[in-house]
Amino acid sequence: MRRLVCVSVLTSLLFSAQAPAADLVLPLEAKSVRFAVIGDSGTGGKGQREVGGQMVKFREVFPFEFTLMLGDNIYGGDSPSDMKSKFEVPYKSLLEGGVKFYASLGNHDNPNQRFYKPFNMGEKRYYSLKKGNVEFFALDSTYMDPVQMDWLKQSVDGSKADWKICYFHHPLYSDGKFHGPDKDLRKQLEPILQRYGVQVVLAGHEHFYERLAPQNGISYFILGSSGQLRTHSIKPSASVAKAFDTDLTFMLVEIAGDQFHFQTISRNGETIDSGVIARDKKAGSR
Repeated sequence: MRRLVCVSVLTSLLFSAQAPAADLVLPLEAKSVRFAVIGDSGTGGKGQREVGGQMVKFREVFPFEFTLMLGDNIYGGDSPSDMKSKFEVPYKSLLEGGVKFYASLGNHDNPNQRFYKPFNMGEKRYYSLKKGNVEFFALDSTYMDPVQMDWLKQSVDGSKADWKICYFHHPLYSDGKFHGPDKDLRKQLEPILQRYGVQVVLAGHEHFYERLAPQNGISYFILGSSGQLRTHSIKPSASVAKAFDTDLTFMLVEIAGDQFHFQTISRNGETIDSGVIARDKKAGSR
């Protein structure tokens, strides 16, 4: 009888230790550009660490190489101990696995965080990076001065990449009840994004996830819930393609040729949105 009880307990422990596999819907095509996206993450709290754990879990089946950060990367103080508890600890396994993080600045971030080497900003408030057939443009949407505007215009105009993706903190379009769209920033940026063929824009600030119906040919995402959450804060609207405001999230992206595949995942591993955006090869023609 004692032997049967031991076997039963051991079997129970083995089954409980086997967590369900990450439910990946991305294609894993050869030579694709693979990355993760997080926004409004830097609380140092349990939720942020749980999101980080899911990112590790999904990386086992989707080996992404880098992560884009959509601002509000560090809430409150940013002393060395803060940077450790609000960034280095939650993403420890990813950092040790060689995943690079590329930050953009939010309104809660100290601009001097551009000097923090693990954010890979090159000591600049705004910058670009190239990965395969994609060029990313990280902006400082809190201080959108004329110098930055000129830089953006010249950079996207001169880019030869198939995909041009901008990421920054304040959303140009939003159905959030708390903040809503930054219409002044939209007036500044949208003509440039349209004219020079930017296909995708990623933003945070609103503490939820929203994918909007394409606006003037551009696909907009809001992902500001990787550490902070504002529940039930999305207004019903015809512009909402998908909205989720009941849990923390992160996003995985795979760009393969002319297709932008995305999968948005909650902190419990549930896929709450996924799909494909096809590149308009005529975008940006003048």
